[in-house]
This record gives sequence, C-alpha cells and structure tokens, in this order.
Amino acid sequence: MRIVISESSGKSYQVELPKDKEAIIAGKKLGDELDGNVVGAAGYTLELTGGSDGSGFPMRVEVHGSARKQILTSDGVGFNATESGERRRKYVRGNTYSAEIVQVNAKVKTPGPSPLEQLFPKAEKKETK
Repeated sequence: MRIVISESSGKSYQVELPKDKEAIIAGKKLGDELDGNVVGAAGYTLELTGGSDGSGFPMRVEVHGSARKQILTSDGVGFNATESGERRRKYVRGNTYSAEIVQVNAKVKTPGPSPLEQLFPKAEKKETK
C-alpha cells in the first residue's frame, strides 16, 4: 500500500507502507485522522482524503462501505462533466479503506517538529546512456 502525503505548500511525498502496518488503515474512513508514526512521520497528524484500488477506481465520500459500486454522478471525483447537466454511471469505491486499496491519499493536518523533506528525501534519478 502506498501513502501519498500532501503538504499545504503543494509538495507531496510517497511512502510505501509495510504489509504488517496495512491493518492499521483498514476500516478507517475518508476524513479520519492517522498518526504520522505509522508512516515514519513522527509528530505529524494526517487526514485521510482519498485513494484508489488496484484497477484505478477512486474512493467517494458519499458511497458507504468498501465495495466497488456503480453510481449515477453528475460531477466530482471519478467523473468530469463535459456538458452542463451531463450525468453518467461510473464505478467507484466506497469511503472505507480495505485491503483492495493500493493508494491512500492524505494531507498534513498538524505538522511535526521536522519537515517532511528531511523525513522523506527524494530518490536520486539514475542516468541513462
């Protein structure tokens, strides 16, 4: 499971969550808080804002549970209307995190003592010949 942490400055950091800690996120809902110690950001409080499953279907707040469901939507996460009043049936995930979710989006609610840039340094790019 990958966690994407976004700061108010617009920067985001990706962290791969170990298999043994995935159970901590399972069962939480969109909008819940997560302790930063889980992902290696001691002192931070994170707010869960979204995610997607292995097939790329996004999570929606108004869909209850963790199952993939087909909803009639006019706009929002998972569908951008091209015409005024356009509606479509789209598959989305529910608002509860489960084992099927592969990416978790979170934002910083309360920052910790050290900046995220120090906690999660960018990986060096390899040069190709």
